[in-house]
Amino acid sequence: MEELISRITNNVGVDSATAEKAVGLILAFLEKEGPQGKVGALIAGIPGAQELIASADKGGFLSNMMGGVMGLGSKLMGAGLGMGEITGVAKETIAFAKEKAGAQTVDDVVNSIPGLGQFI
Repeated sequence: MEELISRITNNVGVDSATAEKAVGLILAFLEKEGPQGKVGALIAGIPGAQELIASADKGGFLSNMMGGVMGLGSKLMGAGLGMGEITGVAKETIAFAKEKAGAQTVDDVVNSIPGLGQFI
Protein backbone atom coordinates (compact mmCIF):
# COMPACT_ATOMS: atom_id res chain seq x y z
CA MET A 1 0.00 0.00 0.00
CA GLU A 2 2.95 2.31 0.61
CA GLU A 3 3.68 2.18 -3.13
CA LEU A 4 0.19 3.45 -3.99
CA ILE A 5 0.24 6.17 -1.34
CA SER A 6 3.64 7.32 -2.59
CA ARG A 7 2.36 7.45 -6.17
CA ILE A 8 -0.62 9.52 -5.10
CA THR A 9 1.44 11.97 -3.04
CA ASN A 10 3.95 12.40 -5.88
CA ASN A 11 1.51 12.50 -8.83
CA VAL A 12 -1.55 14.15 -7.30
CA GLY A 13 0.11 16.31 -4.66
CA VAL A 14 -1.87 15.39 -1.56
CA ASP A 15 -0.29 14.44 1.75
CA SER A 16 -0.01 10.80 2.73
CA ALA A 17 -2.70 10.91 5.45
CA THR A 18 -5.22 12.36 2.99
CA ALA A 19 -4.17 9.85 0.34
CA GLU A 20 -4.67 6.94 2.76
CA LYS A 21 -8.09 8.21 3.79
CA ALA A 22 -9.14 8.73 0.17
CA VAL A 23 -7.98 5.28 -0.93
CA GLY A 24 -9.78 3.74 2.05
CA LEU A 25 -12.99 5.54 1.11
CA ILE A 26 -12.69 4.49 -2.54
CA LEU A 27 -12.06 0.86 -1.65
CA ALA A 28 -14.89 0.86 0.91
CA PHE A 29 -17.18 2.28 -1.79
CA LEU A 30 -16.16 -0.45 -4.25
CA GLU A 31 -16.68 -3.08 -1.57
CA LYS A 32 -20.19 -1.77 -0.85
CA GLU A 33 -21.35 -1.06 -4.40
CA GLY A 34 -19.58 -3.65 -6.56
CA PRO A 35 -20.28 -7.33 -7.21
CA GLN A 36 -19.13 -9.21 -4.14
CA GLY A 37 -16.98 -11.88 -5.81
CA LYS A 38 -15.18 -9.49 -8.14
CA VAL A 39 -14.62 -6.88 -5.43
CA GLY A 40 -13.32 -9.58 -3.10
CA ALA A 41 -10.73 -10.56 -5.71
CA LEU A 42 -9.80 -6.91 -6.27
CA ILE A 43 -9.34 -6.20 -2.56
CA ALA A 44 -7.46 -9.46 -1.97
CA GLY A 45 -5.04 -8.46 -4.73
CA ILE A 46 -4.07 -5.18 -3.06
CA PRO A 47 -1.84 -5.59 -0.01
CA GLY A 48 -3.13 -3.49 2.89
CA ALA A 49 -6.54 -2.81 1.32
CA GLN A 50 -8.56 -4.31 4.17
CA GLU A 51 -6.74 -2.19 6.73
CA LEU A 52 -7.46 1.03 4.83
CA ILE A 53 -11.11 0.06 4.38
CA ALA A 54 -11.43 -0.63 8.10
CA SER A 55 -9.84 2.69 9.03
CA ALA A 56 -11.77 4.79 6.49
CA ASP A 57 -14.21 7.25 8.02
CA LYS A 58 -17.42 6.23 6.31
CA GLY A 59 -18.86 9.74 6.66
CA GLY A 60 -21.47 11.37 8.79
CA PHE A 61 -25.23 11.32 8.52
CA LEU A 62 -25.49 13.75 5.61
CA SER A 63 -22.84 12.14 3.40
CA ASN A 64 -24.34 8.71 4.08
CA MET A 65 -27.71 9.91 2.79
CA MET A 66 -26.27 10.39 -0.68
CA GLY A 67 -25.57 7.12 -2.39
CA GLY A 68 -23.51 5.97 -5.29
CA VAL A 69 -20.75 7.97 -6.91
CA MET A 70 -22.15 11.27 -5.64
CA GLY A 71 -21.99 10.05 -2.06
CA LEU A 72 -18.38 8.97 -2.56
CA GLY A 73 -17.56 12.36 -4.05
CA SER A 74 -19.10 14.07 -1.04
CA LYS A 75 -17.02 11.97 1.35
CA LEU A 76 -13.82 12.66 -0.60
CA MET A 77 -14.54 16.40 -0.61
CA GLY A 78 -15.15 16.13 3.11
CA ALA A 79 -11.65 14.65 3.38
CA GLY A 80 -10.30 17.87 1.89
CA LEU A 81 -9.94 16.91 -1.78
CA GLY A 82 -10.94 19.09 -4.72
CA MET A 83 -12.41 17.68 -7.92
CA GLY A 84 -9.04 17.48 -9.69
CA GLU A 85 -7.50 15.70 -6.74
CA ILE A 86 -10.42 13.28 -6.52
CA THR A 87 -9.97 12.37 -10.17
CA GLY A 88 -6.21 12.00 -9.71
CA VAL A 89 -6.55 9.79 -6.63
CA ALA A 90 -9.22 7.66 -8.32
CA LYS A 91 -7.12 7.16 -11.46
CA GLU A 92 -4.01 6.25 -9.48
CA THR A 93 -6.00 3.84 -7.28
CA ILE A 94 -7.63 2.11 -10.23
CA ALA A 95 -4.35 1.87 -12.17
CA PHE A 96 -2.66 0.35 -9.10
CA ALA A 97 -5.55 -2.08 -8.60
CA LYS A 98 -5.24 -3.21 -12.23
CA GLU A 99 -1.53 -3.88 -11.70
CA LYS A 100 -2.15 -5.90 -8.54
CA ALA A 101 -5.54 -7.59 -9.10
CA GLY A 102 -5.75 -7.71 -12.89
CA ALA A 103 -7.31 -5.37 -15.42
CA GLN A 104 -10.32 -7.56 -16.19
CA THR A 105 -11.31 -7.91 -12.53
CA VAL A 106 -11.04 -4.16 -11.95
CA ASP A 107 -12.86 -3.32 -15.20
CA ASP A 108 -15.69 -5.69 -14.24
CA VAL A 109 -16.07 -3.94 -10.88
CA VAL A 110 -15.91 -0.42 -12.36
CA ASN A 111 -18.36 -1.27 -15.15
CA SER A 112 -20.85 -2.71 -12.65
CA ILE A 113 -21.21 0.58 -10.74
CA PRO A 114 -23.35 3.18 -12.51
CA GLY A 115 -21.52 6.44 -13.22
CA LEU A 116 -18.13 5.36 -11.90
CA GLY A 117 -16.46 4.93 -15.29
CA GLN A 118 -16.71 8.64 -16.09
CA PHE A 119 -14.39 9.50 -13.19
CA ILE A 120 -11.56 7.12 -14.02
